[in-house]
Amino acid sequence: MEYVPTLKTKYKNEIVKNLTEKFGYKTVMQVPKLQKICLNEGIGEAITDKKLIDNAIEEMTLISGQRAVATKSRKDISNFKLRKKMPIGVRVTLRGDRMYEFLERLISVSIPRIRDFRGINDKGFDGRGNFSMGITEQIIFPEIVIDKVTKINGMDITFVTTAKTDVECLELLKQFGFPFKNQNS
Repeated sequence: MEYVPTLKTKYKNEIVKNLTEKFGYKTVMQVPKLQKICLNEGIGEAITDKKLIDNAIEEMTLISGQRAVATKSRKDISNFKLRKKMPIGVRVTLRGDRMYEFLERLISVSIPRIRDFRGINDKGFDGRGNFSMGITEQIIFPEIVIDKVTKINGMDITFVTTAKTDVECLELLKQFGFPFKNQNS
């Protein structure tokens, strides 16, 4: 028996049916689905301390379960002492089973660990059916050992979907179990 992530089965068995009923899609191919999840962490202090990038790559790799890569600056900015092609951040893009695994861990384990959490703000939609949210501390993920953390960094998480509108994307993410602030369905 091959392993299939729980949210992937939930999507195929429940979410497709629910979204088809709500929006009246004619075929299963019209139902919006999650394409990829992009994690991005900017580390401005990496200009002076190169070890911060290595630590961030290790942490991001632990969080996502996939090797993270350093992002490099595109141009020189003298005011920030920044040179072209200097590493200034870390990113990773998740697709397929790893994406569903990360999403499940994010919803069920990490988000409840956020301090003073009152729901995710639903203002992060881009108008084309994608959603972005920010996390202020990477220590909400259980994979991170707090004693080994040298610096607390935040990160951006972008959910890219095939949804045509923000309403469809919002409903898709709610079906997955996202705890949005304004839960008026």
